[in-house]
Amino acid sequence: MRLFPIHHLYRRMSAAVPTVPVICATPERAAELKESLLEIRQRVEEASAKAASPSGKPLLVAVSKYKPASDVLACYENGQRDFGENYVQELVDKAAQLPQDIRWHFIGTLQSNKAKILASIPNLYSTQTVTSIKAASALNKALSADRPGPLNILLQVNTSGEDAKSGVAPLSAMDPADAEAEGNTELVQLARHVLAECPRLRLQGLMTIGALAASLASAEQPNEDFVRLVATRNALQAALARAGFPAEEGKWGEGGRLLLSMGMSSDFEAALSAGSDIVRVGTGIFGSRPKKEEVKAQ
Repeated sequence: MRLFPIHHLYRRMSAAVPTVPVICATPERAAELKESLLEIRQRVEEASAKAASPSGKPLLVAVSKYKPASDVLACYENGQRDFGENYVQELVDKAAQLPQDIRWHFIGTLQSNKAKILASIPNLYSTQTVTSIKAASALNKALSADRPGPLNILLQVNTSGEDAKSGVAPLSAMDPADAEAEGNTELVQLARHVLAECPRLRLQGLMTIGALAASLASAEQPNEDFVRLVATRNALQAALARAGFPAEEGKWGEGGRLLLSMGMSSDFEAALSAGSDIVRVGTGIFGSRPKKEEVKAQ
C-alpha cells in the first residue's frame, strides 16, 4: 500500500481534507472493488425494477466493517457515498481519515454510553439501530445544537423473534378502536418519544435483520421477516397518525412514509422485492471479513 498525497486530496475531493494521511488500496485491489461495486449496483437496480411496488431509487449502504479505510476510499472514488459501520470506534477512526462528504450509517448495537462519541462524528448521516427510549434520549442529548440538521434514526425491529438479535417487537394490524393497547406497545411508545422529546433526531424509518433461514429460502418464497416489517411499518404509520403525528405534517419518514432498511449481501434482492428502501451490503462488495478475534490480534 501507499500513502495518498495530501496535496492530491485537495485536487480530487470536494470534501475537507482528512486529519490523517489516507492509505490507498493497491491498483489490483481498487480494480477488484470497482468491479464488485458495479455488479452490486446493477443487481440492486434490476431487483428494484422488478419489485411489485417500486418505492423509488433504493439506497445502497456499503458496509465496511473490519475493512481498511483504503477500501472505503476506493469505493468513494467510484461514486459511493454511503457507508455503514458496526463499531463506534472503527467508525470514528475511519471518519477522521476519509472525505467528509461521506454519509456514515451506524448499524451496530447502540449503547447509551457510546452515544456521545457517536454523536461527535460530523458526517454521521443515520443510526439504524435505536431500540430504546434511553438510547434515543442519550443520542439526542449528545448531538450538538449547531448541527446543520437532525440526525436520521431508524428503529430496529426484531422481526424473527430470535433472542440473539436486538430490536423491539413488531406490530400487527390493530383495530383503530383499541388505541390504548396500541399506545402501550414498545415500538409505538419509542416512536412517539422520538417525535415528542427528541428534536435533534428525525424518525426516518425501521430496520431489521432477517433470520438466516428465511434469507436462504427467500428465493423460493417471500421472506416472512421482510413481510412482517412492511406490515409493522404500515401499522406504525397508522398509529402515529392516530396519536397526532399525521404524515402530512412531515415530522417522520420521507415522502409521507417510513423508510425500510432490510436486506444484506445474501438477501438484498429479496428485500428489494418486498419493498426495501435501504440495503446494507458488505461481503458482496468488500469480500469476506476476518473474524473479530483475528482483528483484535492485529
